[in-house]
Amino acid sequence: MSSNDIFVRLRYLDAYPKTLEDFRIKTYGGAAVTIVSWCVIALLVFFEIQDYWTPTMSEELFVDTSRGPKLRINLDFIIPAISCDFLVLDAMDSSGEQHLQIEHNIYKRRLDLDGKPIKEPQKEGISTSKKCGSCYGAETAEYPCCDSCEAVKEAYRRKRWAFLHIDTITQCQSEHYSERLRNAFSEACQIYGYVEVNRVGGSFHIAPGKSFSVNHVHVHDVQPLSSTNFNTSHRIRHLSFGKNIPGKTNPIDGTDVIAHEGATMFQYYVKIVPTTYVRKDGAVWQTNQFSVTRHQKVVAISSGDYGMPGIFFNYELAPMMVKYTEREKSLGHCATNICAIIGGIFTVAGIVDSLLYHSVKVIQKKIELATSTHSGKHDIFLLQTQLVDEESTIAGTVP
Repeated sequence: MSSNDIFVRLRYLDAYPKTLEDFRIKTYGGAAVTIVSWCVIALLVFFEIQDYWTPTMSEELFVDTSRGPKLRINLDFIIPAISCDFLVLDAMDSSGEQHLQIEHNIYKRRLDLDGKPIKEPQKEGISTSKKCGSCYGAETAEYPCCDSCEAVKEAYRRKRWAFLHIDTITQCQSEHYSERLRNAFSEACQIYGYVEVNRVGGSFHIAPGKSFSVNHVHVHDVQPLSSTNFNTSHRIRHLSFGKNIPGKTNPIDGTDVIAHEGATMFQYYVKIVPTTYVRKDGAVWQTNQFSVTRHQKVVAISSGDYGMPGIFFNYELAPMMVKYTEREKSLGHCATNICAIIGGIFTVAGIVDSLLYHSVKVIQKKIELATSTHSGKHDIFLLQTQLVDEESTIAGTVP
């Protein structure tokens, strides 16, 4: 068998026989179907490629055995009706550790009542001055100096003495305490930054008044103001636990909460779920997800009600951990889908074009048939008229 015979027989295996150009009919309808088909193919292929580049995320749940040393709390709050001078951030955990009046890594920005910054935020820090101010009789061997108005107040609290009028204390005068007292409710405050606490259940809060502990009881001193004067409405711009990663959503970001009465205590109960993200490039991110339940009440301090005005968060860590793993999608699967899209669209387009073409042909035949029938009837009418005229002529010529 010669090579020519092999190629001749090979032609019979062609599953796509070609017709001569002279026998092909191209129509406007077919062109429209082709254009629409290509547009649909391009759109679907684009979506398929986009889906291919989006990694899949698998989820696993298991017992958390990786207790880290610290838990980072990221926060950004705006309290629109209390000045920064009368707000403090405290944290404590179930192990008994307390962080009172947290200053490190926390910023306070003074705002006017319209929410515009009054001055640039200052990072709270520890004073390094070495002066030794008078405690006005309340000094002790352990605390011989009072360098600030608050130190004098603390010394009087330790002695359980009634606090003197602030205008008689040099430290309060130098700190313009009276002026700050007058501006207590004429400014707003933004508190933001982060706090690192032990990785156990605990709580933190933003509340008015200087905080201290008396006989293991946490107390806030708001004197000479009353707790009912404090409007604890607030906006939670951001709250998260652990590392912030792209695409992570936090359930209460951008939440505005209004206190309709003074001395309102807001309590948030937070359930934290440790979460691990494993990226497709092998990078591992440790963070946390959380859910929140909110309660609020008006504290009737005069009747001995428990609590105080402020924004309180109680959190606990779940014993389970969620692990999300990014995985790349199969290139073969993507190629198969693209081929299926192209083949399917062309098949459907061929069916639509065939239906359209044959429908037009049927309509054209009916129109031609109707036209020919009308022409035939007209010719018969003319022939009949001609015959009548001829008969009339013959009748007129007969004597």
